[in-house]
Amino acid sequence: MKYIIREIKKDDDLIIEKIIRDCLIEYHADHDGTAWADPNLNRFSEIYNTDGNKYWVALLDNKIVGGVGIGKLTDDICELQKMYLVKSARGEGIAQQLIDTALSYAKKYYHQCYLETLDNMISAQHFYEKNGFKRIKEPVIKTEHYACDVRYIKNL
Repeated sequence: MKYIIREIKKDDDLIIEKIIRDCLIEYHADHDGTAWADPNLNRFSEIYNTDGNKYWVALLDNKIVGGVGIGKLTDDICELQKMYLVKSARGEGIAQQLIDTALSYAKKYYHQCYLETLDNMISAQHFYEKNGFKRIKEPVIKTEHYACDVRYIKNL
């Protein structure tokens, strides 16, 4: 299977929103306190276009199958944001390429990368730990994703 990673474009916004919403439904996270309630889900090409903020999509056979973003939290800390893949694209190495792309970019601007996820996203937690993220008890910063009950941080 052939896949590519590229920066998000305006035409991708509604596609990535649907992927994220479908994944949230899959994990019973289609409620307030998660990305579900994010009013910017269909505007990634606009909000991730400044220094220190970027979003990439993964295309498999020329079809968008997922994405990942880096967003600024503080001058030293970014957040790995909205990393989702459709079920059929999981296990193909795409997630690894997405996170490698995001973290490589993040290193140019930040010293640490933070992320929040859900307790029932077990495979995602294993993936983050495999990529050097350490689980922490308390949030680094208060975000609108108050339902996300698992947090990680990684030194860049």
